[in-house]
Amino acid sequence: MAGHSKFKNIMHRKGRQDAVRSKMFAKLSKEITVASKMGGPDPDGNPRLRLAIQNAKGQSMPKDNIQRAVDKGSIGEGDDYFEIRYEGYGPAGVAVIVEALSDNKNRTAGNVRACFTKNGGQMGETGSVGFMFDRVGEIKYPASAGDEDTVMEAAIESGADDVVSDMSEEGDGHIIYCGFEDMGDVANALEATLGEAESVNPSWKPQNNVPVGEDKAGTLMKLIDALEDDDDVQNVYSNFEIDDDVLANLN
Repeated sequence: MAGHSKFKNIMHRKGRQDAVRSKMFAKLSKEITVASKMGGPDPDGNPRLRLAIQNAKGQSMPKDNIQRAVDKGSIGEGDDYFEIRYEGYGPAGVAVIVEALSDNKNRTAGNVRACFTKNGGQMGETGSVGFMFDRVGEIKYPASAGDEDTVMEAAIESGADDVVSDMSEEGDGHIIYCGFEDMGDVANALEATLGEAESVNPSWKPQNNVPVGEDKAGTLMKLIDALEDDDDVQNVYSNFEIDDDVLANLN
């Protein structure tokens, strides 16, 4: 398992699908509301909202929930949210990037710092680990979208840079990476070939992964879990790599 914000892996590892799904819907709703409030309720004229709705649909979020989130933003309800990025180090020296949407910067900073401190990590300054990652577009498709060769061919034709396929039962299917600026064009080209994606997001892709042994893996995963559990945190990225056998022993 390589470090990333992967709800499917979290669900399998912790055995609490319903709780994680509810948390995921809440975060998707927040992104939809913020996008609607910032750019208007029309997805055709608001690229951020269009992506947010597409991602929510990809996670089977009910249409009524999506519409309520759009309406809430369009009429200006709710608090004003700030986009904040935190960076730091976890156990075994792995790098961690945390993206948050918060209506209270002091609260969120304190919560994120506590997650690091209580779980063998240390929060750093902005930029302290960001240079270890590339800002990219990340497009996810389920395994049902096609076999590895089919998806690879579609990715090459769309102008994507890389494809990572995991067709196992607990895998993420296909993750297609492209240039950050090319994300919209690549996503549209892929949709014409493979259908609608499960999600389309800007992402932080690690340049190199750090192997983590069994002695540090448990503490590291507690840190990742604690960060993802925070209501203000939208995404967590890291450059760790844990052997599947080690990960299985953590369950």
